[in-house]
Amino acid sequence: MIIGLTGGIGSGKSTVARAFEELGIGWVDADDVAREVVAVGEPTLAAIAEHFGSDVLNLDGTLNRSALRSIIFEDPAQRQWLESVTHPRIRERLLLHLDRLQAQSPYVLLVSPLLFESGQDKLVDRTLIIDVPESLQFARTLARDGVSESQVHAILAAQLPRAERLAKGNDVIDNSGDHANMMRQVIQLDRYYRAECT
Repeated sequence: MIIGLTGGIGSGKSTVARAFEELGIGWVDADDVAREVVAVGEPTLAAIAEHFGSDVLNLDGTLNRSALRSIIFEDPAQRQWLESVTHPRIRERLLLHLDRLQAQSPYVLLVSPLLFESGQDKLVDRTLIIDVPESLQFARTLARDGVSESQVHAILAAQLPRAERLAKGNDVIDNSGDHANMMRQVIQLDRYYRAECT
């Protein structure tokens, strides 16, 4: 069984995934895979550099994420182009990772901030939403990512609205409390998922 774990930026998706990992559950993060497919030497990086020019590359040839982020969050058409190139390659690589993990874990997590927006929800059996109020998302992202307020607003605008995401989820973890509260919810869901797999 594959569980699609998602939530808005700053909701604590990785923290929750690591909590499941403590219980022996394998997971793959779509953001990590997205970085893999734009590594130096990957065809995706070459396509991005050809389309956007050398301004989106650092001196060492790696992707300059902040330069690319500035372009795509100011121009929705450019973001669509980027997604049309990266999403199929990310999906292909995700399937390889999930396949490998399924051999070692009773169920696996696909952690993806854009689970529904990218169509990755088609790869999973259930969806788990990590939920926090938007004000908390905003505060956490500002504190953690070193981005401007306008960039945080742009990132939030590019993601599904909170109510819509919650409506699409099978399961929800409220991650606005402390670690112990989150862990209780993880343990409860882990029991449920394991039972569903037998």
